[in-house]
Amino acid sequence: MGIAELSTAINTGWILLGAALVFFMQAGFAMVETGFTRAKNAGNIIMKNLMDFCLGTPIFWIFGFGFMFGGTGKLFGGLDLFTSAGGDWATLIFQTVFCATASTIVSGAMAERTKFSAYCIYSMVISAFIYPISGHWIWGGGWLSQLGFHDFAGSTAVHMVGGVAALIGAATLGPRLGKYSKDGKARAIPGHSLTLGALGVFILWFCWFGFNGCSTVALTDGAWETAARVFVTTNLAAAMATVTVMCITWLRYKKPDVSMTLNGSLAGLVAITAGCDVVSPAGAAAIGIISGFVVVFGIEFLDQKLKIDDPVGAVGVHGMCGAVGSLLVGVFALYSGNEITREGLIYGGGFRFLGIQALGVVCVIAWVAVTMTIVFQIIKHTIGLRVTKEEELMGLDRPEHGLTSAYADFMPAVPTILGAGVPAPVKEVPAPIKSESPIPAASQDTPSEMHKVVIIANPSRFESLKNALNEIGVTGITMTHVMGCGQQKGASEYYRGAPVDMTLLPKIKMEIVVSAVPVEKVVETAKQVLYTGHIGDGKIFIYDVSEVVKIRTGERGFDALQDE
Repeated sequence: MGIAELSTAINTGWILLGAALVFFMQAGFAMVETGFTRAKNAGNIIMKNLMDFCLGTPIFWIFGFGFMFGGTGKLFGGLDLFTSAGGDWATLIFQTVFCATASTIVSGAMAERTKFSAYCIYSMVISAFIYPISGHWIWGGGWLSQLGFHDFAGSTAVHMVGGVAALIGAATLGPRLGKYSKDGKARAIPGHSLTLGALGVFILWFCWFGFNGCSTVALTDGAWETAARVFVTTNLAAAMATVTVMCITWLRYKKPDVSMTLNGSLAGLVAITAGCDVVSPAGAAAIGIISGFVVVFGIEFLDQKLKIDDPVGAVGVHGMCGAVGSLLVGVFALYSGNEITREGLIYGGGFRFLGIQALGVVCVIAWVAVTMTIVFQIIKHTIGLRVTKEEELMGLDRPEHGLTSAYADFMPAVPTILGAGVPAPVKEVPAPIKSESPIPAASQDTPSEMHKVVIIANPSRFESLKNALNEIGVTGITMTHVMGCGQQKGASEYYRGAPVDMTLLPKIKMEIVVSAVPVEKVVETAKQVLYTGHIGDGKIFIYDVSEVVKIRTGERGFDALQDE
């Protein structure tokens, strides 16, 4: 093997290493989105992150690669079906995994309420057309490239494209049920596993060294020095953004917020991606600090002012920080290759470079916003974009995929419950059939009698049931998460084609001791809220209570149940 062949082999190997690392980012995105959302949607989210890559791969091969690299036109490359030109396999796989990253960003902002079929359609459109066209402008020799727009690894081309599409999608869908109160105040809907979310962030941080570092597409002829600097600036920006977000949330919320700080890590990684090859370590640190402020206040602005529900913060992390990171290249650019050129504004380079960066950001935002608005509106008015209210309350795992729980017999750390404030869906189901036999005489209420009511029900009905009971005067409630099934042995379920003998389903067990509120009223209210007419609505058990003792005061009986 000659020197030239060895050089080519090294450079190709470097690209393929990067492709493998960027592919593994799919796992990181899947873990972040799953952890930051509720357990009842975990299977749906995993499926979406799997399929946007598996659908995007052939679509990009058939259409996208040609639009992006099939020519040197100013607006698009060309129609090169099935990449018939062939040959450059390393670039094809490297760009395929980048395309998948842009598509999967959209999933997080639209999580927990999007139809799976709709998701598959718009994911394919992004891979076939939207990402490749703007990608051609930047990386394929298009008009922005000719102007001198600089986006080394995709703050704009990948992340901002995904972030803007996510913004349009989340705005079109509307917020999740219970996200906002009647007066418009945002409610927190915590994800079910910060551990999974953190794992996803660490995976993404690790893979970002391939995303940015291997975008040198070579290690020979001095490119190794650029690659090393890219590793340093990428890591430094992420770390500084993380520390910045921790400090901001510590001051604003009185405690360092875990989930927002994890978003801070991603914000720094996104922002540095455009200029990681041209900035110094000091510039990278500054970009990280700025992106930390952007992600915190950007997410708050979307959530609380614009009322756009983004469960994982995808718009703030990828959209806003992608745009800001691209702009900051015009401020902090110091290098061109391994030469110091001082093109950035703070080094005396003037406003021209910054203006080009701003023009590129604005035009790509406009391209994605217009095209994705059209795509989402077409889907919304044809097959539909959002699941039904009942399906959202249930969680998308069962109605979309026939999956009882993504966790099988294991109970997640924070089980699936609905966000606060959702009214009981009484009008959407038939009225329950009232029992012919009344509650036994021993259970009829008098002011001196006490009864314990135990309700076993679907977790998705918890908030509705709690609110309904509160309205009739029940305030003392104990709730636990349990697993179980009735005589039907749980819903029919198959695993790898084999039937499951007994499926233990996630349930809530609500215990109430009542005296002033009639038992019959509690029972009828619970039945009205829980009734759907399907197996699994739950059961109500009623017990006599002989005595109650309040430990602090020693009060007994009826007095022990009263509020302070």
